[in-house]
Amino acid sequence: MRKPIGWSTIIIAVLVAVSAGLVWRRDGTAGVLDILTHDLSLFGGILPRVLAGCLLGALISEILPHEKVSRSLGPKSGLMGLLIGTAFGAILPGGPFTAYPVASALLAVGADFGATIAMVVSWTLIGYGRAVAWEIPIMGTDFTLWRIVISLPLPVLAGALGRFVYVRLYPKPAMKDDET
Repeated sequence: MRKPIGWSTIIIAVLVAVSAGLVWRRDGTAGVLDILTHDLSLFGGILPRVLAGCLLGALISEILPHEKVSRSLGPKSGLMGLLIGTAFGAILPGGPFTAYPVASALLAVGADFGATIAMVVSWTLIGYGRAVAWEIPIMGTDFTLWRIVISLPLPVLAGALGRFVYVRLYPKPAMKDDET
């Protein structure tokens, strides 16, 4: 279970307090309130997407058949699991409010770190949605296609490295003869 307040939350809180103090010193209370009002408005716009993403992740973890996910994306899925994770990440639509809850759901239903890392790296590097909506119109087709081709092996390599490191950092305890 995750702690509600960890070291990253404390660091962010300190950075916010220091930044607010610096803005107050430079711009006064009005400057701080202006930023706070804008950020609360931004938070109100983002909150429905965060909620939808979390619900999507929770629903996916209930819908997906655990044994099929484990077989296709689990620790014993080999290169095929990394390729499936890569392909899924490349076609996964949406932003981080979709991708990370889906990745969390995959881990919950039997995908291993390697396949999930491949999915997230592929979504980040190859994601077709950003390529079609932003990159092709701005950078052109040649640049986009070459970037994708050059990026294709990276999610698989990241996933393989993730598997390699994960099994060494978190080895499974040996089973006793009566547990097999």
